[in-house]
Formats: sequence, structure tokens, C-alpha cells
Amino acid sequence: MATLEKAKLMNVDTSDSWDVLFNPKEYSVQKSVQWEPHKSPGLDTPEHEFTTGNPAILSVELFFDTYTNRGGSDVRKETKKISRLLEIDPTIHAPPPVKFVWGPLSFQAVIERLTQRFTMFREDGVPVRATLNVTFKEYKTIQEQLSPNPNQSTDWTKRRVVADGDSLSLIAAIEYGDPGVWRVIADENEIENPRVLQPGMELRLPPLR
Repeated sequence: MATLEKAKLMNVDTSDSWDVLFNPKEYSVQKSVQWEPHKSPGLDTPEHEFTTGNPAILSVELFFDTYTNRGGSDVRKETKKISRLLEIDPTIHAPPPVKFVWGPLSFQAVIERLTQRFTMFREDGVPVRATLNVTFKEYKTIQEQLSPNPNQSTDWTKRRVVADGDSLSLIAAIEYGDPGVWRVIADENEIENPRVLQPGMELRLPPLR
């Protein structure tokens, strides 16, 4: 008989991990990308140009039950192991990245949303059964994204919308795999001060010669 593989959740920064009490019945993974429409006179449908990918979203429902004939322990001792992962880590000033692992699934993410629903209680009001709906948002560092498949634009022009916190060197690292070629983007877009970028501004990313 095959051994039951337990789903587990891991704090990536500390490597601490916890097995779930009961494996989920199902999970869903959602992935989307952004296409920017460019209107052209005389056309019924605008031309669409790829701008960027969005992080994958993993949604899973976890069941917790500590009830016994004698009443059971407080189920929040178990659910807190997960809810604690939404607390800000003072060393990084943000909640830690996590990894949800179950069999062939290994999903590195941050927890974007957590809903706790308590559905059974002892006579003194202490909860002994709970369902947690957890939404994980895919998390990858720039180095992790560039190392296996550098996303270089070497033979055609792309467009990218500036997001809050973007810099020319960061965009160059993501798009060309080399932060040092930021001047190519600056020259193409006639940017005199590369340190000042406005969120929402559209940049042309030329091919590298």
C-alpha cells in the first residue's frame, strides 16, 4: 500500500515547515498575462501587444479538526501556524515567502489572502473545527526568473508600462538579463534623467544590436 503523502507549508526564509492535518480535496491554479491594445485608424480591432506576465494564483481550502469525545483542543493552535505567515517579518519588513508542497506540486509564493471559518465549538465556546481558504500568489526573485531563461529582447521592439518602484536598470535586468544596458532604453525613449520614472509611463524596449 502506498504511503499517504501529506501536504505541507514551508517558510522559505527559515525552512520551518508544517504538515496540514488533512490533505485538501482540491486546489486551483490561475495564470494570466497582460496584452496592451494599440488603436490604429481604420481597424475594427486594435492590435494587441504583450507587455508582461502576471503571477500564478494558487487557491486551496484546508480543513482542521481537533474534536474528540472529550471535547478536543483549541483548533486555533493549529490554524495559527498558517495565519502567522501573514505577519510582518521585521528583518525583511514584509511577510515571509512560503512554499506549498504536495506530491509533485511545489508552489513558491506569498500568502495574499486568508479566510478562517470556525464551524464547531466546545461547550465553553472554544473552536475545535475550522476551514481555511488560502490564496497564494506566485513569488520569484529577479535572479530566479533570469537564471534559467533570460528573457532577452534581441530582435524586435517591445513595450512595457512602468510600475511603481521600477527603474531603468531593473527593467533592463528583467527584459535583457543585464542591468547595465539601461542606457539603451533611456536613449530609445529620450529619457534625460533615468532616476525619474513615472508609473503608468509606456516605454519602448528596442532590440539589442
